[in-house]
Order: sequence, then structure tokens, then C-alpha cells
Amino acid sequence: MNSKDVNARIDLLDYLRGFALMGIILVNVIPLLSVKIPLAGTSNATYLRFLYLFVEGRFYTIFTFLFGVGFYIFITRANTKGRNGYLLFLRRILVLFILGFVHVQFQPGEALTIYSVCGLIILPFYRANKIVNLVFGTAMVVVFSVFAEKIFMVVPLMLLGAAAGQYQVFERISNHWKQTALFTGIMLVLSSGGLIYQYQHAPVVFGNGSEGSFSETQRFLHIGIMIGPLVSAFYVGLMILLLRFSIVRKVLSPLKSYGRMALTNYLSQTILILATGKMLDVVGHLTYLQSLSLCLVIYVIQFSFSSLWLRYFRYGPLEWVWRLLTYLEVTSMRKPRI
Repeated sequence: MNSKDVNARIDLLDYLRGFALMGIILVNVIPLLSVKIPLAGTSNATYLRFLYLFVEGRFYTIFTFLFGVGFYIFITRANTKGRNGYLLFLRRILVLFILGFVHVQFQPGEALTIYSVCGLIILPFYRANKIVNLVFGTAMVVVFSVFAEKIFMVVPLMLLGAAAGQYQVFERISNHWKQTALFTGIMLVLSSGGLIYQYQHAPVVFGNGSEGSFSETQRFLHIGIMIGPLVSAFYVGLMILLLRFSIVRKVLSPLKSYGRMALTNYLSQTILILATGKMLDVVGHLTYLQSLSLCLVIYVIQFSFSSLWLRYFRYGPLEWVWRLLTYLEVTSMRKPRI
């Protein structure tokens, strides 16, 4: 594989990470600021349904899958360079766990602690046959999707990511556009059918306290978890196809920077949300659409900061710390002057 293929793969993963982060904040802002349940028939209720149809359970799936891809790439690179990839990965997830432990004090739904524990679980699968990882991961995703056990889907999604790394999916993607288009088309059909089915069970009112509303809401969310991987797979396939065009890559270049600093941006999302809630005293007072407006402002801030930072530095602030504590080596953060 030449350096051009490697760089293209890395860029694609960064775009996808950034895309996943954009969806994650839309969901996380709701509990962090105790956003009010909207009245039935309002524009806020419409946005709530949109959120649970197209966002909730879709983007964390992508982020988790990409963690599995990164897991395989990280250990493989380290081993190729003659280093102990297993030891370095253990340090890496230990640092991640510590960051997550601090983060969970402010964001109860945070994912880093879960990722670090699940990263430890999938470590033995690094040397497993790629077919085993693919079949085992797919089977577990299907089973846990049917039973709507969201948290238990983390490990199989990571295994699927590891399998994608073993099959060199992202290295070879540029030569398999027809297969990617076919895959995306199939996922579009399946996810569309699932979303139509889920929409038919959308409750008129979310969580109004009645037994009927609770039952309707739980069924709606249950179906959402079941079809989540299908919708996520369609999103990924569509992004890959769109990024084939240079004009799209150029327009979405801030998204690549956003994804390269995924750890920094993920944690700073919480900081910006909580700071806004405290400074403006809006906790418990925002509507769903107002929470969307806040997320759009945060997008602008983080996209701008990420793009500007990476003009001068090789790593994001927390990415550099993460690297330092993983390798126990001080690496220059600044880009060399040309």
C-alpha cells in the first residue's frame, strides 16, 4: 500500500469521526440541559421525533465502529514499528478510562469509560481470524439489536470495526466504488423500511406520565435501537460515496479537522454545553429547537477552532496528551515550518 492510500484512509476516518461527533452532541445536549419535553403538535415535537428517528442510536454506532477500526490500526502500526502494540494499547485505554472517569462526573451518559473497558474485552480478538470477528460481531449486533440492549452492542460494533481493519476496507475503498454503492443502496432500502415501521409507532406525546404514553415511547425507542445499525451503515456508505468527489472533500474539510481532534472536541462539547447552561441559566428552560440552535453555535466554535489549531499543530491538545501518556515520549506538537 502506498502513502497516498494510507493518507486517504486516514482522511476518510477523520471525516467519519467528525460526522459522528456532529450527531452525538445533538443527543447529549438534551439530558445535560434538562431540555423540556415538548407539547404534542408543536414544531419542537416534530424535531424530537426527527431526533429519535434519524440521530438517536445512529451516530454513537458509527463512533463505536470507528473505535474498533482504530484499535486494529493502532496495534498493527505499533507492531510493524517493532514496538509492543498490546502494551501501548493498554496504556492508551488506561488514559482513556481516566479521562472518562473525570468526564462522567459531569456527563453521566459519557462513552469513554465504556470504550476503555470494552477495548480491554476485544483485545484478545486482535489475532482472531477476520472471518471469526466479522461473523461473531455481526451475529452479536443482530441479537442485541433484537433485544434492544444498546450498551451490549458496543463490543460487537468494535469487533466489526476490527474486522474492517483486518479486511483493509478503508485502504481498498477507492477501488471498490461499485460495491460501496451497492452496499449503500441495500442499507438505504433496509433502513427506510425500518424507519417507516418505527415512525408508525411514534407516540403522540413523549413521557407525559401516563402508562399508555410510556408503553408507546418504549416501543418506539426499542424499534429505534433495533434498526440503528442499518441506518448508521447507510450514513457511512453515503458519506464514503460523497467524499469521492473533490468538491465535497473541500467543502467538508472543516469536518476532517473536527474528526482529527475527536477526543478534544468530544470532551469540550460537554464543557461548552454546561458552561452555557450555567452562564445563561437555561438548564430546564430550553426547548428542543433551542437546543439545536445551541449545537449549531458549538459546531461553528469547534469547527473553527479545530481548523485553526491544526494549521499550526500536528495534534489536538488532548490528543497530544493522550499520545504522550501512551508512548511516554514527548513529541513535538507544532508542525515544522516550511
